[in-house]
Amino acid sequence: MRWRYRYLTLALCTALAGCSDTDTPAKTNTQQRDWSQLTLRLGDQSKILFTVAEAAGTLKDTPYRIEWANFQGAAPLFEALRAGAVDLAPAGDTPVLAAATGATPLKIIASRSGTGRSIAILVPENSPIHSLKDLEGRNVVVSSARGSIAQYLLIRALAQAGVDEQKVNVGFVLPTDALAAFNAGQIEAWATFGIYQAFAEEAGARVLIHGEGINSGLGFITAADSALADPSKRCALSDVLVRLSQAFDWAQKHPEEYAQIFATANSVPLNVSKRLRSWGDEIVRPVTDQDVQTLQDVDDLFVAKGIFPHAINTQLLADKNIFSEQGPECSGLTQPTNLSTTGY
Repeated sequence: MRWRYRYLTLALCTALAGCSDTDTPAKTNTQQRDWSQLTLRLGDQSKILFTVAEAAGTLKDTPYRIEWANFQGAAPLFEALRAGAVDLAPAGDTPVLAAATGATPLKIIASRSGTGRSIAILVPENSPIHSLKDLEGRNVVVSSARGSIAQYLLIRALAQAGVDEQKVNVGFVLPTDALAAFNAGQIEAWATFGIYQAFAEEAGARVLIHGEGINSGLGFITAADSALADPSKRCALSDVLVRLSQAFDWAQKHPEEYAQIFATANSVPLNVSKRLRSWGDEIVRPVTDQDVQTLQDVDDLFVAKGIFPHAINTQLLADKNIFSEQGPECSGLTQPTNLSTTGY
C-alpha cells in the first residue's frame, strides 16, 4: 500500500508551498496514464478520515500514492491547503466559509452529513453556570478560531436565550490547549466539538447546550483548485470520495467495531471513543443544492455579525460533478467491493 501518514506543522506546510507532483508528467493519452506516479496529499483533522478509511479498508491498494497530513484544527489545515501542502481538506461549514472568505483557492467536492450533537458549550461539573443567561459577564473560550462551528453555536444559542453577545467575554484557543486548561479549571465555559468534547464530557463536564437543532450538522470535503485543475488528480480525488463514502457507510453498520478501532488508532480510551461514536457517524455524499443554500445562510449570519468581512456566493464554491467523474479519462481506477478491517 503506497501511503504514509505525516504530521505537518504550519511551518512545514509553509515550507512546502509551491510543492507539486513534478514526477507526474501530463498525459495526453489518458489510457496510458501511469497512476503509480501520482501522489495525493490528503489533509485531515484528528485523523477522522484516516481512521475510518483504515478501519474499512477502502483505501487499500489504490493505484496512486497517498500521503496524509493531520491537523488539530481547520485553521492550520487550510493554511496548508493554501500553501499547496495538501490537496484535500475536510472541515465544518463555518471553517470552509472562513477559508473561502480569505481567498483560499478551494472548492467543496463532497458533503459530510451528521448531527449537531458533537458540538457543545461545556462547563465544569461543579460550575455555578446552569443556563446560557449565566454566561453574562463570564469568559467563554471558543475552539479553535473565529468563524468556527463552535462559535456559530455560541452566537445562535445566546440569541435564542436572549443574551447580549457583548456581555460575554469570548476568546479563542486551539482545542488541545483548551482541553488542558479546561481540565485544570482555568476555563469557565468552553464551546468545542468532536473528540475534545468527548474527552471533557467523559471527565465530568456538563453540557450547557449542544448543537443539535442549531448547527447544520453539515461538514464538507474541499479540494485545492490546483488539484482539481490537474486531470489526473481530479480523477484520483473522485476515486477517493467514493472510497471515503464506502468507509463511512461501513462505520455506520459496525459502530462497536469502529469504536474499538478508533480508540486504538488514536490512542484514546475506549469510553471516549464510544461516546464520540454514540453521537452518530457521518455519511459522505455529493453536494446538493440544499447544502449550498444552508451554507449561504450561515455565511449571511457571520457577515451580519461582522465575523466575516464580506459575503461570498456559495454557489461558486461547489463542484457538484466530481463524485460521478469516472469516465474514460479515469481508466484504471476502481473502488473495492469487499470491505474489511486492516489489522487494528
